[in-house]
Amino acid sequence: MNVGVVGNANYRDLGTVLAQLAAAAPKLGVTYHAEPDLLKLWPPPAPHPATLADDSPIDCLLTLGGDGTLLRGARFLKGKQTPILGVNLGRVGFLTTASIQSLAWALDALVRGAYATEPRLALVSTIEHKQGPARTEPLVLNDVAVHKGGVARVVRLRVSVDGDEVGQYSADGIIISTPTGSTAYSMSAGGPIVVPGVDAIVVTAICPHTLAVRPLVLPSSSVVAVEPIAPWTEDVMVSFDGQVGTIIPPGDRLLVRRAEKPVLLVRLGPEGFFARMRKKLQWGDLSDRERR
Repeated sequence: MNVGVVGNANYRDLGTVLAQLAAAAPKLGVTYHAEPDLLKLWPPPAPHPATLADDSPIDCLLTLGGDGTLLRGARFLKGKQTPILGVNLGRVGFLTTASIQSLAWALDALVRGAYATEPRLALVSTIEHKQGPARTEPLVLNDVAVHKGGVARVVRLRVSVDGDEVGQYSADGIIISTPTGSTAYSMSAGGPIVVPGVDAIVVTAICPHTLAVRPLVLPSSSVVAVEPIAPWTEDVMVSFDGQVGTIIPPGDRLLVRRAEKPVLLVRLGPEGFFARMRKKLQWGDLSDRERR
């Protein structure tokens, strides 16, 4: 079995995890393809992995870190239907399914095929230019956010859905999220939590300057257009999963739509979405209150 490996070198336990992977490989019959930053951390005398590249023939992608590492892994796959097994080395790890303690069990289940895959809706974006071709941006699993670059300032944005104008937003920005991303930036901005199996796109304003603006839940077939309004068109940025970004030049507009194929997340064991929500987000936790 060929397994791709991406990881966050900022985690202290990464070296220990790589040693576990290397030790398990001969018994499980696994061949690793690791991203370049991990090759120098690979423990000797284990066989050196191949370099992970776009054309690497991997059967599964292993992400070592937190949710951010898993999001980066999904972006690396560029829509390929390769399952992602997230191993949490951080605090929350809402999207991950394994931990350091369960890594050996997770690898064994992966090789035996004793897992389920959970399809997650993804988004793709294009920036339309007044002159020249449109530019396709990275696939995202969580969200696309439009906001001002540099010093935090209000931005005016025209938002349309399938060509029908919703309205002009005066806010710190706009978040267009998937159901997966509804528990991330969108939730922090007051957006609703959407169960992953719901085919929907969520539009949430960031600190809107009016009480008349509320989050929107749209059909997943919708195409959302965001256009900066003059004279608030300078230094307007768009961020993808909060990790990479670009400028929206004056006069251009952003189009966000559902990706053709979902991202596949590996799920191990019986734990469901609501159990993870209670555990990771302390949903409904009143344990700190005294009984009366």
